[in-house]
Amino acid sequence: MSTTADLIAHLKSELKAAGVTYATVAARLGMAESSVKRMFARGGDMPVSRIDEICRIIHLDFADLARRVADTQPLMQELTLAQEKAVVADRTLLAVAVCVLSQMPAEEILGTYDLTEAQLVKSLARLDRIGVIDLRPGNRYRLKVAKGFRWLPHGPVMEFFRKEVLGDYFAGGFDGESEMLMVVHGEIGHGLANSFRERLMRVGQDFANQHLADQKLPPDQRRPYTIVIGMRSWLMHALAEMRRGRGM
Repeated sequence: MSTTADLIAHLKSELKAAGVTYATVAARLGMAESSVKRMFARGGDMPVSRIDEICRIIHLDFADLARRVADTQPLMQELTLAQEKAVVADRTLLAVAVCVLSQMPAEEILGTYDLTEAQLVKSLARLDRIGVIDLRPGNRYRLKVAKGFRWLPHGPVMEFFRKEVLGDYFAGGFDGESEMLMVVHGEIGHGLANSFRERLMRVGQDFANQHLADQKLPPDQRRPYTIVIGMRSWLMHALAEMRRGRGM
């Protein structure tokens, strides 16, 4: 939710872009120019009804102003613990959250999954309330999370995936069309490890970007794929048990 101060700061920019001065605003509102200047200077004290009046002077809908302000807000890199708990507590909400993080349009969610429109709207409204999306008319939405977003490493959602998703994912043979599984172990310098981590993150981002680009293709020309990219300093138990001096 945008603060009043954010709305007023953006409204100032809109007035300037429209070539509308404080004097013009004062004349249209029947106020002294000095009063208008003080009103803008106080920022957060301006009532929403007054902001709406000023918006009408430049033929700007208040809802459009709020959306423009929302579009300038910094995006979240991760959710809070409370947000994740809310998402994972409801399986339908979690499913819809996964879909919106993939930026799947509402009509495609309904066409793909066994959800009623009422269930979808309820879930989208809930995601809006907890701050994951900015819900807009027509069930359109804007994500409030950044491209590099990740779930909390030891949070509720990752715990759900560890318990209920990873086993199902790795149970596959990875031998289908365009599938593969590669497990590589080695010892490398710490500096190079960071370099590899960044390169792997770029692979994940490339995949995400391609997903967005291919949204223009008809559904029958797309297939769901999931990439799991992981890298950690780790030695599997069978090797760790045999390591010399492990008890020292």
